[in-house]
This record gives sequence, C-alpha cells and structure tokens, in this order.
Amino acid sequence: MPCDRKPMRYGHSEGHTEVCFDESGKFLVTGGNDGDVRIWDGLDDDDPKFITVGEKVYSLALKNGKLVTASSNNTVQIHTFPDGEPDGILTRFTTNATHVAFNGSGSRVAAGSSDFMVKVVEVSDSSQQKTLRGHEAPVLSVTFDPKDDFLASASCDGSVVVWNIEEQSQLIRWPLLQKTNDVSNAPSLCRLAWQPAAAEFLAVPVETKVHLYERGSWNHVSTLSDDLLTQLVNVVVWSPCGRFLAAGGVGGSLTVWDVSSKLCVERQKHEKGFTVCGLAWSPSGSQLAYTDTEGCLGLLDGLGSSGSSSGTTRAKKAAKDFDDLFDDDDDRPMDEGLSDGHSPGKKPHEDDEDEDDFHVPATGRARNRGAILDDENSLDAGSVTLSRDKYDVADGGAVLPAAAAPAPPLRPAYEGPLPTAPQKAFQPGSTPAHLTHRFMMWNSVGIIRGYNDEEDNAVDVEFHDTAVHHAMHLTNSLGHTMADLSQEAVLLACPGTDELASKLQCLHFSSWDTNKEWMVDLPPGEDVRALCLGRRWAAVATSALMLRLFSIGGVQREMFSLPGNVVSMVTHGEQLLIVYHRAPGFDGDQALGVQLLQVGRRPKQLIHGEPLPLSPRTHLAWLGFSAEGTPCYVDSDGVVRMLNRSLGNTWTPVCNTRETCKSKSDHYWVVGIHENPQQLRCIPCKGSRYPPTLPRPAVAILPFKLPLCQTSTEKGLMEEQYWRSVLFHNHFSFLSSSGYEVDEEQQTRSQKEQQELLMKMFALSCKLEREFRCVELAELMTQNVVTLAVRYAARSRRMALAQRLSELALEKANQMQEEEPEEEEEEPESSAGRRPSGSEVTGRRHSNRRHQEEEEEEEEPVEELREEEEDEREEEETSKCSAGGNPFVKETGSPGTPSVTPIGKVGRANPFKVLGSGKPSSSPAHRATSILDNMASGRKSSPLAGSVGKPNKGPVLKPLAPRPKTKTQSTLLQMTSLKKKTTREVSQPAAEQQKQPEAPPPAPPPASPADNAENTRPKTGFQLWLEENRKSISADQPDLEETDVIKEAMGRFRTLTAEERLSWTERAKGQTGDDLKKRKRGGGDGGGGDGGGGDGQAEADENSAKKKKSLDPSAKLSAFAFNKN
Repeated sequence: MPCDRKPMRYGHSEGHTEVCFDESGKFLVTGGNDGDVRIWDGLDDDDPKFITVGEKVYSLALKNGKLVTASSNNTVQIHTFPDGEPDGILTRFTTNATHVAFNGSGSRVAAGSSDFMVKVVEVSDSSQQKTLRGHEAPVLSVTFDPKDDFLASASCDGSVVVWNIEEQSQLIRWPLLQKTNDVSNAPSLCRLAWQPAAAEFLAVPVETKVHLYERGSWNHVSTLSDDLLTQLVNVVVWSPCGRFLAAGGVGGSLTVWDVSSKLCVERQKHEKGFTVCGLAWSPSGSQLAYTDTEGCLGLLDGLGSSGSSSGTTRAKKAAKDFDDLFDDDDDRPMDEGLSDGHSPGKKPHEDDEDEDDFHVPATGRARNRGAILDDENSLDAGSVTLSRDKYDVADGGAVLPAAAAPAPPLRPAYEGPLPTAPQKAFQPGSTPAHLTHRFMMWNSVGIIRGYNDEEDNAVDVEFHDTAVHHAMHLTNSLGHTMADLSQEAVLLACPGTDELASKLQCLHFSSWDTNKEWMVDLPPGEDVRALCLGRRWAAVATSALMLRLFSIGGVQREMFSLPGNVVSMVTHGEQLLIVYHRAPGFDGDQALGVQLLQVGRRPKQLIHGEPLPLSPRTHLAWLGFSAEGTPCYVDSDGVVRMLNRSLGNTWTPVCNTRETCKSKSDHYWVVGIHENPQQLRCIPCKGSRYPPTLPRPAVAILPFKLPLCQTSTEKGLMEEQYWRSVLFHNHFSFLSSSGYEVDEEQQTRSQKEQQELLMKMFALSCKLEREFRCVELAELMTQNVVTLAVRYAARSRRMALAQRLSELALEKANQMQEEEPEEEEEEPESSAGRRPSGSEVTGRRHSNRRHQEEEEEEEEPVEELREEEEDEREEEETSKCSAGGNPFVKETGSPGTPSVTPIGKVGRANPFKVLGSGKPSSSPAHRATSILDNMASGRKSSPLAGSVGKPNKGPVLKPLAPRPKTKTQSTLLQMTSLKKKTTREVSQPAAEQQKQPEAPPPAPPPASPADNAENTRPKTGFQLWLEENRKSISADQPDLEETDVIKEAMGRFRTLTAEERLSWTERAKGQTGDDLKKRKRGGGDGGGGDGGGGDGQAEADENSAKKKKSLDPSAKLSAFAFNKN
C-alpha cells in the first residue's frame, strides 16, 4: 500500500487537536486548543474558514450537515455545516466534555465527560437523553455500535465498558488500561473504534497493541501488533470499507493493518515524532488525515483499498497487461519477486505455495517489480501484483487469505531515520501568514501589523519612538506578506503570481527629497523568501537561491548565490546574518547553516557557513541581533543562544524560556535582546505560540541564566555569574575594533565585577582548602588582583599557595615584558607620544590616547623587575622604606636609571598593570582598592579593614588600605637617609621639567618657592597632589562623596613611588633644585619656614625609628613570598 505523506502544516496552537472529514470528503475539519474549529478546503488551503466555539475544543464530530463540538464551557454545542451558524446546545455537564461521537445514521450523539458520565442525546430533540453511569473516573472515549444497539466507552479508571443503550446498563467490563485521575494525565487517549460495515469487531488500543473483541460474544478474538511499534497506541480508526485499521501512537507512529490477514500494510512516522492524537479516514478510503499535540495537521494520500470486485477485476487486468511485457524475461533477476504460480503461462494451484516461499527474501519482504521498475507504469502494476501475492481471488469475487502469505511485498522497507520536512522561510518577529490579523514585524524600531479580512486589506506601521516618524496606514493592494522596519525606511514584499512578478517596495521616509518610494520587480519565476533592512542598504533572499543587495535609495548593488534555501535573515548596522538549509534533516531535526557577513566599505565574511546548533527535533523560531550587535536566535524549545566571539564564534545557550512557563501550552514570543542591561524582551502567550494583534500585548522581561552545573550552590552560582558577565561584555571589544565608541565607565564596571567574582571564588576555594583550584582562578585574574590573592593566601597561613601565586605573578610580568615590543611595533606612533607634558595629559582623557598613557606606565615595573633580579639587597631596603607598598615594586633610586613619571598621570599610576590583548583596562588602582575594601567589609577580623599602624600578630603582608591622614603626613616627612637625598636630586629636575609646559589646572600648583612662601598655611604634598588629581578621581567615580574622594586619593597617592611622593612634598614646601644649599643649612625664606622644617625633621627622625621596627615582619614575608629561588 504505497502512500504519499504530505508535509504537515500549522493548524492550531499547541495542545490536543481533533480532525474529521465531511461526508463528501472535500473538507477537512479540525478543532484545537485555541477554541477554533477550522474548515480546510484541502491541506493546501491557506485561508481556512474558522468558527470560534469556546476557549478550547476537546472533541468534534460531523454528520448530516451538523457539527458537534465539546468545548471548555462544559457544553456540547451544535453548528450548521459548512456555514458554521450556532444551532443550540445539545447537553451540559458539570465539567468539560472529553469526547463526542455520532451514531451511524447521525440521529444520536454520545458524549463522555470528566464527571464520570456518558450521555446519549437525540439530535432532533435534545430533551431526550439517556445517562450511563458506572465509570469511576473521567471518560476517555465513546463509540457507537454501527447497529445502534450498544455503546462502548473507555475511562481513566482503567476499564473499557460496553453498554446497552436502551436499558442503560453495562453488558461487560474489561480492566485493560492504566488507571489515572484525569484525561490530561492518561498515558493514552484509548479512542475506541467499531468496525463500520460488518460491525463484527470492537477495536481497543491496549499499550502497544490493538485488541479486537467480537460483537455479541465479547470474546477477545485477535490482536494486531507490529515489532516496530514500541510506544503506546493513542487512537484507532477503521477504513470506510472495514478492511483496514489505522492506529496513531504516542511517539508519532502511524500504522495500518489488514485485519483479515493481521499484517501491517503501511508504516509511517511523524516527521517530528510528536504524539498523534487525531485520525480520520476520508470517505473514499484513499486518504488518512492525522493531527498531533502541537496543533499541526498532516495527510497520508494514496492509501488504495480495492474493496469491490470491479476494482479487483481492473487490478487483475492491469497485472496481466504488465506481466505480458515480460513473458520472455521470466528467468531474469528482474522477475525474482514473482512466484511460478503467478507467471503468465501457469495457473495458480496449491502445490505451488511451497515454491513461493523460496522467492521470499530472508527479511520476510518479497521483492517485486514495483520496487525495481519505479516508474509511472510499474508503480500501479506493482501494487496490483502485491495484492495478488497476498490474496487469491475466487470465482465468486470473495477475497480469501493466502495460506502462506508472507509479509506484504511493498517497496523495500527502509527502517533507518526518516528525512524531516524542511522548515519554511519566515520573518523574525512575524506571526504566520495565514492569520487574517497578524504581526508582519515587531522589532526595536516599531511594529507592522497586517489586516486581510472582508472589510480591509491594509498595513499599519507604528513606531516605538514617535520622534522617528509618525504612524502610517498603507493600503495593501499588492498583497504584501513580508515586511521589515528600520530607522530609515519600511520594506515590503509580495510573492509572485502567474500574471505578476514578485515585487519589492520600499518607503524611504528618512529621505530628504520629495519622492520617498521606489519599487522593483524580481525576474520571472523568482519570489522573495526573506528580506531585511541594514544601515543605508536592504537585502533580499529569493527562491532562486540568490541574495540581492539594494541601496536604501533603490540602487542595485552586489548579489551572490546562497548554498541552500533561506530560512531567515536579519541585519544590525553593517552585519548581515543568513540562516539556510545546508542539507536534509532526519528524525525531526533541521540541518541549518549560518553565514555572518559585514556589508559596508570593507565587506568581509565573519562566519563561513557553519552549522547552526538546535535542540533535538526543533526548528528555528526567532533570529536576530542584540541591541549591542551580537547575533542571537531561539529554537522552538525556547532555548536562546548567543554568539561567543571570544571562543571562536561558537554559540552559547543563555536562557530557556520554557523554564518560566507555567503550562506546557504557554510560550514566550521573543521580540528583542539586550546585553546591557541583561534583558530578554518577549511577549507571554498563554495557550498559544503567537500573541494576538489587539489589544496590544504587553512585553515581559526574562533574566538570562547559563545552564551550568549545580547553580544552586554558592560555587556554581558565582561561576554562572562570572561567565555570564564575560559573555555579555564581549561586545565591548567587538565594538571598539569596529570603530564604535565604547562606554569606558561601563566597561570598567564590568571588569571590576568579574574580578570581584574571581576574588570571591578564590576566597571560597581557600576556605574549602582547594589550593589547586585557587591557582586556576588566579590565572584568570589581572596582575594587581593576583597580588591581593597573594596577600589573602599569606593572611590565611597558606604559604605554599602564596609562593605559587607569586611565581604566577612573575610569569604574568614576563608575558607583559614580551608583549611590549610587539605593541611598540604595532603602534609606532605611541612611542613618539611618550613622556607628554602635564597639559597634554590633562587634555587627553579619551579612547586611544588614554591607552597610550597606560602603556607608558607599564614600562616602569618591567625595568624595576630587571633591577630587582640584579640587586636583592637593594630590594630589601626598598621594602623597608615603602611601608605598605606593593612588594613587587622596587624603588629605583640610583642616579643611573632615574624613573620619571609625568605629574598629570601619577593619580592613575599602576605598577602591576597587565595588558589584556593590547587593551589596558581603565582605573586599575581603583579596582584593586575596591576589591580589597569589599573583602574587608565582609570579614570583621580581616587585617585589611584595620589601620596599618596596628601591630600584626603574625607575619602578614600589609595591604593598600587607606591610612589616617596624620600617618600619611608623618610618612612623607621621614626621608632622612643619604639614598633619599640622592632621590631628591633626581626627581626635582623632573618635577621642574613638567611644571614648565603644564597648562594651569583648576587648582594650580605653586609656580615658585617665593609663591609658596607667601601662603599663610603651607600645604602638604598630598594636598597639592589631591588638588591636581581631584578631577580625574571625580571623573572615574562621580558618585563619591567628599570623604570618599579623600580616601580614594590617599589610596592612589600611596601607590606612588617614594621619589614621586618626595617630589610632591618638596613642591609643597616650595623648594627647587637651586634650594639645595638652603636645605643643607636647614634654612628657608622666612623664620617660620625654619621652625617648621626643624620640627618636621625631628618628627621624621622619631617616626623613622618606630617605622623600621613595625615593618620588619612585613619585609621578611615580602622577601619570602617573592623570592625567585
């Protein structure tokens, strides 16, 4: 029984769906979870008539021009057919009716309900009802005896009951099914079916088989089964002739048996494996319609059943004519499938039956000419020959089963994966085209609605921001079905017809001239499949596997061929994302490919036809870009995936909308994605996949969540937050490399967030004694955060971990040293801009110039690390002098290698900045201090939260925490050694050199010692530094209060080298290089200055002795933690 499986089409929203034919076989009638009954004039009807009967349709039946439906309002309604006019209510229940069925004459209707009752109602007079009580759970299905004496019903109580209608009593009860408490929880619907003509058998689906019970005796006489049927049978239905029985299963299986021979004559599989919940034979018996739980409708065509003797005669004549062509070729392999008894020169007789068996292959499927000669003539004759193989036709025309009938000799059976029907092209942000009121486009710019009903055929364009353009109402005389909307234009397209070509129409409303509209006809036979609008250009994909580019003004541009039929296409700026079929899919999967191109002055291909990953047995539901320009898409399972540019252009799942749905029939219709803030904008659709056009649906916001393992634990939660932050901030590097401006403040905030999460995970791993994991986390940190990790490890008494982290820090420093020459080659201009003056630094606070400043700061720690390796003694002296400083940094105090730092940049000096991919992060010193402050606030006993002046019980490294103001001043005054005098001679000319060309800042420093002497209250070096760098601190963190600004400034000032702090102190005193003699004499410009200098010198001597004692443990631990040996 060769048949043709038609592609399935969308019929109703997701949920239980019923189907039946009208008596003529012309119309298909379906009812679904959306409450509509649709009347289809064939499977290809794109505009079916529909009748709304309630919120949901549970069952329907059609007979004698009467359409009966069981809806969600606890009623059984009747409508006229095909007009669809309401004709009253047949009966009511206390809860939903679950199944309805007509008797053979159409005079009665049986209805089962969830209130355990079955009612039999007269159609002509609904007051005449019979109620059958006895089930102990909701009723699953009902069916009439063709002779109208009995009625069979199945229930969730696990029983199948046969009733005597007139006596309203039970005749027999079979406990065959699994017990459940509701129809929605039943593993099978158990739709019973009574043989139509002979009324001999009642078919009952039981698990993976179908039991046949004889009418009258009610004995179990036969069982229909199939080895390939592994899942539950859901529904069974008889062919009109009563010869064949079709069954639909939970796993999407479609099986047809010949009841007389108990053989399976047809096997089909749902293209996506969804559960088949509705079956209906056409009155002619040549078609079998089926529906699934996703609301889709399918059709098997060509199911020929030669039930009449005339048909058998015609089949015999066709077979004889076919065999006459091969009389001379009976011995050839082509004739292997025919037995000797069926050859033209012999008559069939019983003795030949044994010989027939030798011609049957081991698989049990006989070979035949129809399988070998698969042309138009052999197809029919082959199928006729098969029917002769299975049945001998007696003289009286009766069909007798053959004694040794093998498996049905159809075409060679293929039991592997079945190909999937390819997904049709669609516009992202649009609803199906067969709807009369639909969304043609919903994107970040606006909404395009299409109306196609009896009153109007128009297109409405509405903008989210009315400043872009006012709303528009366009007549749709050309029948446009596709649309796109941008800040510049509206693009519309219509398919071609036999008379007219496919047209592309553009409304360029942002044009400055008066003629704002243009139209293009595509070549004959070429239809628009997808379209989109980019920045000053438009793209159109056609049925000829072509992609055509147009300028926004209508000029034809480049064109190229696509590797397969387009599925969807979107743009963002200059990016063009195309998804197409790269190969046939199997077992419900779609094999899609994706291309990402950059269309502009420098066209290039970013993704070269890579496969697009989808969830198993799903299709593409939405395609688009995030607001920041990252490609994203959603499959029919609700999984949202985003392109990860930093991981080789791979796709990462970032959300699953199904996790937030309350019901299986609920969905989210995605309209947009934002990375900053992290938002998934979508419309909740209750009981359907698509929202209604009116009233305007509300947009909901869903959060993102990476599907990492064990996100309920603290460790898994922080890991998910970290990697989600990394993924959702990749667009910063892409935008900057593409020439766009980047919000540096937001980028800094994201980097700070990531480093804080790493530090929290590091602390958690330390607490769990996972030191190897600590090192793995440290590899992801920046260098200045690694120093904090070293101190945390030392404070936690984990010296082995601190040693390994220090080695890791040295490796990062060496990597930075190796990358610097490469960066100098790539940016030769940056070396020319080194050592800028103070005025230049003040004027350059943006983009690339800021990167050059930070690259300049990176050279100093590398030189210091080299000197550190050469002279370890000097390192120990330096660590004693630089109290609380970074233990990595060595003071360069020798006259031979002076370290000069521009005054305008000392506030942002970062001695351990690591260049990440050649792009330094901003405000590193602030980030390190903030992370440390966060750690301190969470732990009361942590030394990080305390003052540095407090004595430490153990050898711990001192952090960069802010000190009290008096401590800072006393530290700046304790410079008395000979080495520090040498440092003054080196740093003082540098200060003068930078003061000369420097533009006057908002708080100008003293220009000369004389000016400084005139001040009544001499300023300290820190105050002077704060006045010049206050603007930089306020710009980096505008939300800080005055006290927080001072704390932040103290933290930054402490990161400066001793020479730089000394130079600021001397500038505050008003000293220059010519004042060295006066300093030796201890003199000043006035007597007050002398007194002040003497007091400061005495205080410095006293504090210096105390400081050396308190710093001894820290210095020793610093030398241990960073000792190379």
